[in-house]
Amino acid sequence: MISMFRINLYVFVAVLFGISLRAEEKPVSYYNDVVPILKRSCTGCHHPGKLKGELDLTTHAAFKKGGKHGPAFKEGDPKSSNVIEEVSGKEPSMPKEGDPLSTAEIALLERWIAQGATDDTPAEKKNPFKIAEAPIYSAPGVISAMAYSPDGELMAISGYHEVLLYKSDGSDLVARLLGDSPRVESVAFSKDGKLLAVSGGAPALMGEIQIWDVQKKTLIRAIQLSTDSIYGASFSPEGDRIACGGADKSVRLINVADGKELFKFDNHSDWVFGTTFTLDGKRVLSGSRDRAMKLISAANAQFIDDINKLLENVICIARHPKEDIIAYGGEQGGVRTYKMQENQGRTAANNDVNLVREYERQPAAVHSICYSPDGALLAVGGSSDEIRIYKTLDGSRTGTCKGFTGAIFSLTPHPTKPLLAAGGFDGKVRVYTLPTGQETNSFLPFPIKNKPVASR
Repeated sequence: MISMFRINLYVFVAVLFGISLRAEEKPVSYYNDVVPILKRSCTGCHHPGKLKGELDLTTHAAFKKGGKHGPAFKEGDPKSSNVIEEVSGKEPSMPKEGDPLSTAEIALLERWIAQGATDDTPAEKKNPFKIAEAPIYSAPGVISAMAYSPDGELMAISGYHEVLLYKSDGSDLVARLLGDSPRVESVAFSKDGKLLAVSGGAPALMGEIQIWDVQKKTLIRAIQLSTDSIYGASFSPEGDRIACGGADKSVRLINVADGKELFKFDNHSDWVFGTTFTLDGKRVLSGSRDRAMKLISAANAQFIDDINKLLENVICIARHPKEDIIAYGGEQGGVRTYKMQENQGRTAANNDVNLVREYERQPAAVHSICYSPDGALLAVGGSSDEIRIYKTLDGSRTGTCKGFTGAIFSLTPHPTKPLLAAGGFDGKVRVYTLPTGQETNSFLPFPIKNKPVASR
C-alpha cells in the first residue's frame, strides 16, 4: 500500500512538473505577450514623439535598435540585455513613472529574449494604415487641400488615403496616389513640377510626409515624422528641402534626397498649420495656433523673431509670389499681411511694425488663403460659404465667389490663367474667374459608387 502510494505520488509530481516545464518552454509571443507590457508601462515615454533616452519602443525594430545606451536586448542572452537590467532589482531604473514591472512580467521578458526575441507581429498590424486598393466613395469627401501644378496641366486634390491627380479642367482622372495617411492635410508641387509633397496622418497616431514623382506617378518615399498629423508642407525654392508643421507643435525641415530630418524647431506652444520659405530659401516662416508667425533660419533652426503682433490663432498662410510678404487668415476672421523680417523696430507704442495691411474682417474663421500668380490679388475662404477676392494694392474687394454649401478649406490659383480653384466641405471643386469671382466650371473629383468620376 505504501509503495503504491509513493508510486502514485511520484507520478502526480512528475505530471505537475511536466506541465510546469511545458509552460516554461511555451514560446513567448512578442505581439501578444510583450507588446501589451510595453504599451502599459513603457511607450508613454519612448515613442517617436517623445524619445526619452533616444529609445523608441513602439516597434520590434526600434526596440532592438535601442537608444543612447546601445541595443535594448541581445537575442538569446537576457542577462546581457539592457532592458532586463533596467526593469529588474529592488529599485528598477524603469519605468520612471508608474508601478514597476511585476516579477511575472520580467520573467516573461527574460524568456522571450532567451527564446530568440523574435518578432511575430502579423503583417497587417505592422502597418495598420496601409490600404490594399483605392477607396470607392459612397458620397463626396471633404477637400482639405488642392494645388495646380506649376505648368497648369494638373490639379492635385486631397482624398481619403490618397491624392487624386486630375487634368486641371477636371476632364480626366490621371492618377490616384495612394498613401498611408487617412487624412491628407496639404499638397504642394516643387517649383519645377517634378515632385509633389503630401502631408497628413492619422490624428493622435501618425504623421507623415510623402514625396511623389509626378511624371511616373510613383511614391519616392514616405517619412513618418510624428505620432500626430503633419500640416502645411512647402518646398524650398530649389526643391531640395521640405518644411512642414505639426500637431506636435513642431516645425521640421526634411531633406528631399534622403528623407532625413534636417531640423526640428520646438518653439511654438500650439499646433503649426503652415510653413513657407523666403524667396532666397534662407529662412522658414511658420504660422501657428499660438498666434505667432515665427521666422527661423533654414541653415541651423535658429529662432530669429516673431514677425507679427499676437492677435489671433493663425490658421493658414500664403507667401506673396514675388516679395517676402506673408498673408495669414485667423480663427476670428482676421486677414493681415506682414513683411517677412525681424520685428526689431517695434516700440511700446507700435509693436506690430511689420504689418503691411489689414483687410476687412471675414464673417467666420479663415481656413484658406492664396495670392494670384502676379501678387495683385488675394483670395480668402473659410467657415462661411463664400470666397472674397481683394486687390493687394489698396485692400478693396473685387469679387465674391458663391455656390458652396459649407466651409471652404482650400484655394489654389491657376499659374497661367486668371482662374481660382476652390474646394471644401461639400466635396466639389469649383473654378472661378479672377478678379470678379464668376463660376466657370465645377466637378466632383471622387469616384462615387454607381456615379461617374467627374460630374460637371
